[in-house]
Amino acid sequence: MPSTSPPDVSSQPAAPPRRVLVSVATYNEIDNLPLLVEAIWQAVPTADILVIDDNSPDGTGQWCDQRAATESRLKCLHRPGKLGLGTATLAAFAYAIQHGYDVLVNMDADFSHPPDRIPALLAALADADVAIGSRYCPGGRTEGWPLRRKLMSWAVNTYARCLLGLAPRDTSGAFRGYRVALLARLDPAAVVSRGYSFQEEVLWRLARLGARIVEVPITFVERQRGQSKINRQEAWQAIWILFRLGLTHWLGW
Repeated sequence: MPSTSPPDVSSQPAAPPRRVLVSVATYNEIDNLPLLVEAIWQAVPTADILVIDDNSPDGTGQWCDQRAATESRLKCLHRPGKLGLGTATLAAFAYAIQHGYDVLVNMDADFSHPPDRIPALLAALADADVAIGSRYCPGGRTEGWPLRRKLMSWAVNTYARCLLGLAPRDTSGAFRGYRVALLARLDPAAVVSRGYSFQEEVLWRLARLGARIVEVPITFVERQRGQSKINRQEAWQAIWILFRLGLTHWLGW
């Protein structure tokens, strides 16, 4: 008599996400974006890519429009100027929700985030709501950083983890995968950060919604082309915003 017990699915791989969107915010990334777009598709050929360009004077936005004219997987969102990385990421959240994507992967445009690790983020989302491409979990590391920058990054992450009660070791990295169904529950109007503290704040707000958060090790490589957008004034503002959010977390203010 044939067995009537259910099939053992424990060893079967989880079904891949149905629709994947990769978002990249750009400002003067013409040296990187064409190469990055192809590298993303090498890693995930079925993914759509959303480029959010803040009116780059170097022609980044124009290149994106020209490429998108013959490539349906590439989408371009143009903004009038530099409006902040946080607002660019919120725009990607809104686009993913409005267009019915299942998963959003966000990454930097300068190849500091390895495109070939996108499949690992997608695999991690089979059992999680947020997957962080982490420099600081076991197996993760950075390349090309002086000691001063390593210490600053450690201090910022420790500061954010203590203030916001976050468990992940890498709270400030922008290389992440999100389940879009969770993003749909996030109130974008409540997000106060627009710059460097955005990543920590969004992680904190999603954790408060009950998000299951995991870390996937990556090697973070310092940019090889183009110029860094690090701004000291924004960094100090981020420290202040995280302090205010920490008061809310611990004191309910």
